Amino acid sequence: MTDDAVDRIIEQWRREMPDLELDSMALYGRIHRISQKLGSRLHRLRAEQGLGRNEFDVLAAIRRSGAPFTLSPKEIGATLMLSSGGLTGRLDKLEAAGFIERLPDPADRRGLKVRMTDRGGEVIEEAVRTGVELQEETLAVLTEAERDQLGALLRKLHLGFEDQPFDD
Repeated sequence: MTDDAVDRIIEQWRREMPDLELDSMALYGRIHRISQKLGSRLHRLRAEQGLGRNEFDVLAAIRRSGAPFTLSPKEIGATLMLSSGGLTGRLDKLEAAGFIERLPDPADRRGLKVRMTDRGGEVIEEAVRTGVELQEETLAVLTEAERDQLGALLRKLHLGFEDQPFDD
């Protein structure tokens, strides 16, 4: 197998600090680089579709909730682990773009519901489809068995710290 950029970095560290066990650094380095590169490609793709990462996340939460594609701000915030203040700006952008509309909550006179518009539905469905295509293209170097094995290992790793909050 051909050396990659991480192999070259690890070799430099082995030369400079031969007492360190660097397998974890190599694994983390590859996971991080793959995540960054795929994230960057997805960001560019979504920008072409008129969506930032934050707006994508809100529309995706509403779309996957099922018909009638309507959630309360509280439900959206809980799904995305956002405060109401953090959600307001995202909803403002989506509403200005015509992707959502805010409606009175018939069950709560003080409450609101956020409904995805037809235009918002078209945009998020296209964004999800093209995103999955990009992910499939990225994983095409792996056999089905390798993908299954990688998936199981990453799930196990993820379960080890799934309940920890993001710091970004």
